[in-house]
Amino acid sequence: MKNGAQAPENLNQPPEAIRAEEAPGKDLEAIREEEAPTQTPNTIRAEEAPEKDLDAIRAEEEKNRYLFEEMPVPQALATMAIPTVISQLIVLIYNMADTFYIGRTNNPYMVAGAALILPIFNVCIAVANIAGTGGGTQIARLMGEGHSDKARKVASFSIWFSVFMGLFFAVTTAFFMRPLLLLLGASGETFEFARQYCTCVIVLGGTPTITAMTMGNLLRNVGCSKQAGFAISMGGIINIILDPLFMFILLPPGHEIMGAGLATALSNTITCTYFIVTILRLHNPILHFSLREGFPGAAQLASFFGVGIPAAMGPFLFDLDYIVLDRLMASHSDIALAAIGIVLKAERLPLNVGIGLCLGMVPLAAYNYSAGNLPRMKSVLHTARAAGIAISIASIALYEIFAPLLIRVFIGDAATVALGTNFLRIRVLATIMMFLSFIYVYFFQALGQGRIALFLVVMRWLMINIPMLFLLNMLFGMYGLAWSQLVSDTLVAFLSWLIYRHYRKKHVDSREI
Repeated sequence: MKNGAQAPENLNQPPEAIRAEEAPGKDLEAIREEEAPTQTPNTIRAEEAPEKDLDAIRAEEEKNRYLFEEMPVPQALATMAIPTVISQLIVLIYNMADTFYIGRTNNPYMVAGAALILPIFNVCIAVANIAGTGGGTQIARLMGEGHSDKARKVASFSIWFSVFMGLFFAVTTAFFMRPLLLLLGASGETFEFARQYCTCVIVLGGTPTITAMTMGNLLRNVGCSKQAGFAISMGGIINIILDPLFMFILLPPGHEIMGAGLATALSNTITCTYFIVTILRLHNPILHFSLREGFPGAAQLASFFGVGIPAAMGPFLFDLDYIVLDRLMASHSDIALAAIGIVLKAERLPLNVGIGLCLGMVPLAAYNYSAGNLPRMKSVLHTARAAGIAISIASIALYEIFAPLLIRVFIGDAATVALGTNFLRIRVLATIMMFLSFIYVYFFQALGQGRIALFLVVMRWLMINIPMLFLLNMLFGMYGLAWSQLVSDTLVAFLSWLIYRHYRKKHVDSREI
């Protein structure tokens, strides 16, 4: 050293060792960990994945970014909604096909035995809604915020939650099947048929059914609506093909309901398998099956259940409304009951189309809300709402014209056809208001506002629809029951719009300023 200057003692030490001396309580290894570059799931996979897989992941990311952020809203909504609408229609057809094929046995006890399982099957739908809606909408919001690492944790957790809950529910149902079926109203004539159907559909097929529904929702919420819609449609078509094969060819007479149950379980298992293969081959940067990256944090779990549980309540309250309507209509005559039962099936066409449209809207709204692109989010809602209203108007016109023909598809009795035609022409007038009632529920689910969605669901079914059934039945009899849907959904649609307007002014418009 010149001028006799003395070098510092730590001149030749590595920088981290110097800081270790200066920062008591921190060892050298801890400092090295702090300075290590943060690795996102994408950078980790970049190190592990072959170059061609990495290129596929990047291409998938860019495709999704364009879909969610830049594609014109009508085109983006069509891309997401059309496959979902088609799959919803095929599910509707295969649900009717199950009823049709079992009805071909001309065994009322077999038909009743299958009907008894509906509340149990709705539990499967509820569990799938917790994981699929609670997890799926949150994934879309996390993608919009740029938190792909958190979204990946939610994705794997959602899938395994549905698997374990499906197994738990299947085992529980198997152990307590007898008391459960008796509680649901199984008699000596229907118990064995209900047991066969429940064993196939719930015990054997419950887990793949719940898991498939969940993976379909997750795929849709990351922008893979075509893959989700194809798989669900494929499962429905396979079920329609397998029903007569198992019921009337492979199994001996008297086991038709077991054949229908096996067809349903097998088709759902095939669908679940297809979803697994699709996710493995898709190279999507979010969807995966590994839990090695950890579980979602407390905030993500709160949102998962906060949105998922209200979504799970929808099927139960929907069925409760139908049960009350059936019971009240049965008090007038058996023909009235038969007529309204047919109408409830016939009117589901525009309902399922509307649901498909809303399911396509949800990921786009969720992503852009979290990304802060509020004008695009509002455009998604307005476009979906306009499309739903247009479809509803077309449905009203078609039903008013072709109501007698539609009723005759299900039954040929003249008195039932006449009454069913009148009921259908009245109830279809509620199509627009019905769509406006549930589009806001889906919209608030997309935004993660589970409490608001739950409030609207409870208000619609428990506080307005069901009381209105009793009131109008008392005042106007069976035709009052037919008009109740229009009156109730008009009130609910207006309430939903008021709540949306209040939320928009407080939480959306203020953020745009």
